Amino acid sequence: MNNKLAKTTLKLAFLACIAAALVAVPAISRADDSTNAAAATPAPKKHSLPFKGKVASVDPAGMTFTVGTMTIGITSTTKITKDGQPAVFSDITMGETVRGAYKKDDAGKLTATLVRIGEVKKAGPASTNAPPAQ
Repeated sequence: MNNKLAKTTLKLAFLACIAAALVAVPAISRADDSTNAAAATPAPKKHSLPFKGKVASVDPAGMTFTVGTMTIGITSTTKITKDGQPAVFSDITMGETVRGAYKKDDAGKLTATLVRIGEVKKAGPASTNAPPAQ
């Protein structure tokens, strides 16, 4: 009987080792896979940074303008508005007040994502349609 118990224990130990090996193989395979989720995660998006000021200079050839010490480039994806209406790069002129947002690339180049030309319009007093008080 002792011999039978030893054989059963040996079989169970052998099966436990096989089971452990089968469980470990997929984990090792995932760790070696260069396409796993951690490696496939895209680089974090760079957030836009705000700018505001008067245009000091405009370079039509380089499609850039300067506000303060920042030279900001324009691309085909830059949204430009003037007084709430769609505008184009040539609407940006020296002395004009602009505000918007830009992104900075790894080389330090600033590219506008949004440019709003003109002063911020202040809301006037709210009008009411109520009759005057008597």
